[in-house]
Amino acid sequence: MLFGCKIALFSKKSQIVVPFWHIYLTICVNNKTFAAQNQKKMAKEVIISNSKLNSQGFRVITQGIDITQYQRNPILLWQHNRPWRGTTDEVLPIGKMENLRIDGDNLIGTPVFDENDDFAKKIKAKFESGFLKMVSAGLDVVESSDDPSVILQGQRRSTVTKSKLFEVSIVDIGANDDAIALYKDGKMLKLSAGEGADILPEIEFINPLNNIEMKSIALKLGLPETATEAEILAKVGTLQLAAQDAEKLQKEVETQREKAIESEVDNAVKLKKITAEKKAHFVTLGKTAGLDSLTATLECMTPALKPTDVIAPGTSLASTGGYKKLSDVPDDKRIELRRDDLDTYKALYKAEYGIEFNS
Repeated sequence: MLFGCKIALFSKKSQIVVPFWHIYLTICVNNKTFAAQNQKKMAKEVIISNSKLNSQGFRVITQGIDITQYQRNPILLWQHNRPWRGTTDEVLPIGKMENLRIDGDNLIGTPVFDENDDFAKKIKAKFESGFLKMVSAGLDVVESSDDPSVILQGQRRSTVTKSKLFEVSIVDIGANDDAIALYKDGKMLKLSAGEGADILPEIEFINPLNNIEMKSIALKLGLPETATEAEILAKVGTLQLAAQDAEKLQKEVETQREKAIESEVDNAVKLKKITAEKKAHFVTLGKTAGLDSLTATLECMTPALKPTDVIAPGTSLASTGGYKKLSDVPDDKRIELRRDDLDTYKALYKAEYGIEFNS
C-alpha cells in the first residue's frame, strides 16, 4: 500500500537582517508500507521526503536534511497546526515520529499516535484504514542553489540543498502525489505569481533551440535534418578543428612567402640591381604586390657598374664575351680565347691584374 507525503518549508528571521516569516511548503511524495505480511497491526513506516522533482518545479535534497534537532522533540501534528491561541478547541500534537532515519534518498519514519487523545485516535484510525494517506515534513530552509549540478531537467526553481526538519504532520491534502501549498505569514502564496520568489527563486534558462532551428542548423552543417544535438555538436567540433588547422596552414604559407620575398630582394642586392638601403622598400613592395610582381620588376633592372668595372675605354661587356675579368673565363676557354681573340684576352687580363699583357 502506498502513502503520500508533503513537505512544508520555513524561512526564519536571521539575527542580522532577514525579515521574519514562516513559509510552509508542502510536497507530496509516495509513501510505502513496510509492515511484515504476518503482522497486520504493525505500525506503518512512511517515506516523508525524497529528492525527486515536484510539480511546482523544485526539489529538496534528502542528504541535506538535518534531523538532529527534530529527533530531540519528534512531534507529530495535524495539518501543520501548532497550538498558540490557548483555547480548548485547539488541536494539540497528535503523536510523535519514531525510527526516523535517512535511507538512501528517502527520509523515513513511523507515525505513533497518542492513544490518550480522542482526536489523535480518530486520525490514527483514518490513517491506518487508508482514508488519510498524506504525511508532511516541515522544513527550515538553510540553503538553496541553482547550480547546474543540482538542477534536473524540467526544473524551474532553485533546489533546497540544506534544511532542518522542523516538524512532521498528518495532512488531508492529496490532489496528486506532488501537491504543493506554500504559506507566508499564514497566507497561501502562489509561486507562479512571484510570491515567495526570494525563498525559492525561478531559474533563468537560455531558451533551447526549437526543432525548426535545429533542422536548419543541421542542414547548413551538411547533416540530415534528423541529426541529434550530439551529432550537431560533434560536427561543429570537427569544423572548429578544421578552421584551426586552416589558420595554422595559412600562417605557415605566409611565413614561407615572406622568406621568399626576403630572398629575392637579398639576391637583387647581391647582383647590385638595388642598394642595401632600398631593401626595406622592395620587401614592402613584394608583400603588397606579391612575389611574382616583385620578381618581374627586379628582372627588368640591370646591375649598377662602377668605373672600375669598365675593362678598358671603349670596351664593353659585350666585346669581352660578357666576362669582366680573366678569372671569370672558364679554364678550358682561356687557351681558346687567347688563341682566337687576343684583344679580348688582353682586356680581361688587364682587368684582372691591372697591367698590360705581354705576349
